[in-house]
Amino acid sequence: MTKTPSHNRSSHKDLIPIGEMSRRTGQSVSAIRFYEDKGLLEPIRTGGNQRRFLRSDIRRVSFILIAQKLGLSLAQIQWVMRDLPHGRTPTAKDWQRISKAIRTSIDAQIAALERTRDRLDGCIGCGCLSLKKCAIYNPDDRLGKEGPGPRQILTDALEAELPPA
Repeated sequence: MTKTPSHNRSSHKDLIPIGEMSRRTGQSVSAIRFYEDKGLLEPIRTGGNQRRFLRSDIRRVSFILIAQKLGLSLAQIQWVMRDLPHGRTPTAKDWQRISKAIRTSIDAQIAALERTRDRLDGCIGCGCLSLKKCAIYNPDDRLGKEGPGPRQILTDALEAELPPA
């Protein structure tokens, strides 16, 4: 088997074909190729140009799926995974480092959800549900000058997101 230079030595039994990766992760082959195109996975190519993945890449795909379920965008996932090592199983320290960044994003999402929940009975920031209150919270539609949509909620949430890759 030929290996790309960024991979450490791996025994043949540590490598799995894309079909096995698909079966083990529950993701389609096209999804795995998509993750490869985005730089989230780095397969090793055989002499016949077939993809082989390290068994540790199963954890990478699992992480991608969990991060997506948590609401992280693909750009955010790329940003968080940028420092994970290719070619070896990430250590507990590696995962701790990226979980800290994700925790910050989750905390910001929770705060935005709580603000939204707390404002549901009054104003959703675009304006209000009441024109009488609108003069207090958004006089002369000043929030409309900041952009479309519910500005008070969107601005807070957007400022807290992880930087895209």
